[in-house]
Amino acid sequence: MAEIHIMNDDGEITSKHMQLEYNLPPDSKEDPNHKIYQPPDDWLPITQSRRGNSWTATFHLVCSGIGIQTLSLPFAFVYLGWFWGIVCLSVAFVWQLYTIGLLVSLHESVPGTRFSRYLQLSMAAFGVKLGKILAIFPVMYLSGGTCVMFIITGGGTMKQFYQLLCGDCSSKHPLTTIEWFLVFVCIAILVSLFCPNLHSVSLVSFLGAIMAVGYCTILWVMFVAKGKVDGAVYDPSDAVTTESGRVWGIFNALGIIALAFRGHNVVLEIQGTMPSTPNRTSSKFMLKGMIASYLIVAMCFFPIAIVGYWAFGNKVPTNGGMLTVISTTLNYHTSKSLLGLIYMQIIISCITAFQIYSMVVYDNLESAYASRTRHECTKQIRMSIRIFFGGLTFFISVAFPFLPILALIIGGISLHLTFGYPSLMWIAIKRPPMRSVRWWLNLTLGCLGTALSVLVVVGAVWNVVCRGLDANFFHPH
Repeated sequence: MAEIHIMNDDGEITSKHMQLEYNLPPDSKEDPNHKIYQPPDDWLPITQSRRGNSWTATFHLVCSGIGIQTLSLPFAFVYLGWFWGIVCLSVAFVWQLYTIGLLVSLHESVPGTRFSRYLQLSMAAFGVKLGKILAIFPVMYLSGGTCVMFIITGGGTMKQFYQLLCGDCSSKHPLTTIEWFLVFVCIAILVSLFCPNLHSVSLVSFLGAIMAVGYCTILWVMFVAKGKVDGAVYDPSDAVTTESGRVWGIFNALGIIALAFRGHNVVLEIQGTMPSTPNRTSSKFMLKGMIASYLIVAMCFFPIAIVGYWAFGNKVPTNGGMLTVISTTLNYHTSKSLLGLIYMQIIISCITAFQIYSMVVYDNLESAYASRTRHECTKQIRMSIRIFFGGLTFFISVAFPFLPILALIIGGISLHLTFGYPSLMWIAIKRPPMRSVRWWLNLTLGCLGTALSVLVVVGAVWNVVCRGLDANFFHPH
């Protein structure tokens, strides 16, 4: 038996007990007598604290939802043009907002059970074996891969920030890019040691949300103030010369837009930090946070995409999007203080978002340890897990520093977590009448989300093969 804490309507914390086994759904094909030991929720970092609210949900969602991938949105418009660029961005925004709503509604869809992890919901929807196969690799892969991207982006930005501030005062032996990666990892892991659970990251997420909104806003306002660059062209047909190139370019653009919307693999985890009572379930808190956060996300995504394309047209850099513009074009026309502020905001945003995505990995590793030993992780074990994960992601970032070029391939593999799986899981758990409107809608979205994932990967592979890999990404200095 395990003790859990629930907040009642008067705001008081009451204690209840639950079994330590994972019971399969009644209609599961698995052996009903086979039960899987599940550690108590208060042993694991995702659900150790249930004191979250709409504010903390907003901070987490904004911090995890707005990132450096936002700065690539203007490049998608190069292949789509004004009309289709805005239409595709709007459709993707509504689509992913709908799938987030599905995840929120499924969090407590089974009476007496809270699915506080994406993996748990997948197992409940598709069965234990199939659910693990479909979800555990994409979730861990996406969370770990996102952290690697934070290291590469944050470490590289640290190097640019140092060069901007010091200039000629740099030492004769400046830090290499790999050494800046190490600096970033050390800071990120150090912060994680002071954040034992997801709810304790709330203030960190608040800071990260401010930074993310800050650099997006500064950039599009700066573009408006400086106006269009000379020779800006807005004709998608000028971006590529062949018909096949236009087709694959459209797939590439769709991938950029789709991958800009991230964070679905942490939505259930964020909701798991909230209290729930029969009269006021966690979904009410989460829906308020979701609406507030995605209003903020929209106010960042749409201006940066539209204004960025207006300012540069087809001259948007292929690699890095607006991030490359910061270190090239703006570097010669903007004050050091403003550029330094942008760099600092990007660095802090990467460090803070690292805490949210890495918490999913910590939770899975601690759960595996507790399931085997049937004991809660000690502080030493938790520190070891965090240091191990930091070392692993650092090794990957050093071994594959060119991963930003392959972002569409890497992200496309797990894109169905955002656009496909939520709809299919809703059908599996809610079991609406076959051929009803909601059944057809979610089945169609689930299939389209899976197809979109395949198209994005294929289009990204074509893009890399045709353009070739930039040698500078293989040999960081």
